[in-house]
Amino acid sequence: MANSRFEYVKSFEQPDVLLPNTWIVVRIDGRGFHKLSDRYGFVKPNDCRALDLMNAAAVEVMKELPDLCVAYGVSDEYSFVFHPSCQLFERRNGKLVTTIVSTFTAHYIFLWNTYFPDMPLQPPYLPSFDGRAVIYPTTGILRDYMSWRQVDCHINNLYNTTFWAMVQQGGINNTDAELELKGTVSSDKNEILFSRYGINYNNEDEMYKKGSVVYRQYQLEEPKSKPASGHEDESTPISEKQPSKSQQEKLRKLRRKAQVVIEHVDIIKDDFWERRPWILSNKPGKLPAEADV
Repeated sequence: MANSRFEYVKSFEQPDVLLPNTWIVVRIDGRGFHKLSDRYGFVKPNDCRALDLMNAAAVEVMKELPDLCVAYGVSDEYSFVFHPSCQLFERRNGKLVTTIVSTFTAHYIFLWNTYFPDMPLQPPYLPSFDGRAVIYPTTGILRDYMSWRQVDCHINNLYNTTFWAMVQQGGINNTDAELELKGTVSSDKNEILFSRYGINYNNEDEMYKKGSVVYRQYQLEEPKSKPASGHEDESTPISEKQPSKSQQEKLRKLRRKAQVVIEHVDIIKDDFWERRPWILSNKPGKLPAEADV
């Protein structure tokens, strides 16, 4: 009821608007996924069904929220990125996080039977995710964040691949495998994999080594040569005029026309970003079909 004597309770609500002109990353993580993976028999160290399911759910989130410009996933986590110009939900933290988490979880559960047809979900082992929003003031820092997650993917996957080879193929118990790997570097783990088990880590699936990047596909562009001086500094903050509501809706319609794709590629080097400038510029590119017109 409008203007009732109870309306004073609204004064307890606190604003949670995120800073303007900053990149917003909503990172979600699976809750209790160790128990979940054991209950449903996930293959160690990597289960392609589980990873494909994560990727499929992420694709659906990207389709439902055209304001997103890119996402990156590994294991049971996914990072969804909003451009600094994004005005979705007036940049309210709670709305952005809960929308991402609930949409992702809904699709994950809906698609479960597609990837695990012989293992229906049963309480109390139901998948759920938590999430948080972090803001990054510059494009350079946003890229460093994405690079950090991919480096983490490589480090964890190399360790897990070596650990489970020792346990499953070498017959070593978990404790002894952990002790032997303690203090080892990448070259040590590669040597263990190859000399003992004939595994060349370089031949492992790219999804396991690099994770998954999800974005809208347009016609790839050739990297532009950078001038000797005066090039754009990615460490400087983003500051630009915010698009009007009509402009925002027009951009959303254009983005919905693009195909959302999944790739397992290096996102640390410049090449990925330079050939897909629309991700960081937030300006839709040319659809692949248009190239033939």
